[in-house]
Amino acid sequence: MDRIDAMRVFIRVVEQRSFTQTAQDLNLPRSTVTDAIKQLEKRLNVRLLQRTTRHVSPTLDGEAYYQRCLQIIADIEDAEMAFADAKPRGLLRIDVQGTLARHFVLPQLPDFIAQYPDIELFISEGDRLVDLIREGIDGVLRVGTLQDSDMVARRVALLPQVTCAAPRYLQHYGTPCTPHELAGHRMVGFRSSASGGLMPLEFAVSPTPPRLSPDCQKTSIQAVKLPAVLSVSGAESFVAAARLGLGIVQVPRYHVEPDLYAGTLIEVLPEYTPPPMPVSFLYPHNRQLSPRVRIFSDWLRQIFRTA
Repeated sequence: MDRIDAMRVFIRVVEQRSFTQTAQDLNLPRSTVTDAIKQLEKRLNVRLLQRTTRHVSPTLDGEAYYQRCLQIIADIEDAEMAFADAKPRGLLRIDVQGTLARHFVLPQLPDFIAQYPDIELFISEGDRLVDLIREGIDGVLRVGTLQDSDMVARRVALLPQVTCAAPRYLQHYGTPCTPHELAGHRMVGFRSSASGGLMPLEFAVSPTPPRLSPDCQKTSIQAVKLPAVLSVSGAESFVAAARLGLGIVQVPRYHVEPDLYAGTLIEVLPEYTPPPMPVSFLYPHNRQLSPRVRIFSDWLRQIFRTA
């Protein structure tokens, strides 16, 4: 194994904290991974990893070498791409919220794969917070306002949102005409994976009558938190609960467009639209120069722009 390949193996061991998982990820025998690390340590004359029966972690020298390896690999990939026919290659691991994946990303993937046939793409689905470095993930696509983070974030879209409820719910609780008429109503709670709290309903309100031209209105955002007999942390369960009449929800319009068309959900308070939902692609600072991450981020912005 040459030095560059050994660096790639070392990077994965540090990120996965496991020789066995690294071997599975790279489709190598575990003995090959172990030998590669031993040879690195012998050549550098330093101990790079602390090993126990259950845990592998970098030493101080190992952490410093890991950071240098990331930069070296990124520089090599950039140098190769400088040639006209060179395209990114290798494994790219992305974590995507499931509804976004099925609606926006997956339908467009054949074009991406045709354009970059040497990229091996792995997509996992989730709404939870992901430790990108620990889990070996190169980037995540997430919806919602971002919390403070040490990751690089690129906004790729703003999705229009809608407030809606099932007909059976509105028959029982009535249809509100303004946010002030929400007293006595209830919502399906969506629990933030970042804060753990329930996200309130939000409405654009104006001191001027809603019938005036939007250009003449000065809107502000009014947050309303209603009682919730059910709270969830997944987008699919959130919409399913709304269909069952368990409360009012606010969701990106694309997610419930078929329901609105079929009448299984009804838009409420259409003159008090929720603020649009931001969609962002996040990746660690040490992946910032990776050509694979860069072209995937650019591709995401393109597919959301044309969706």
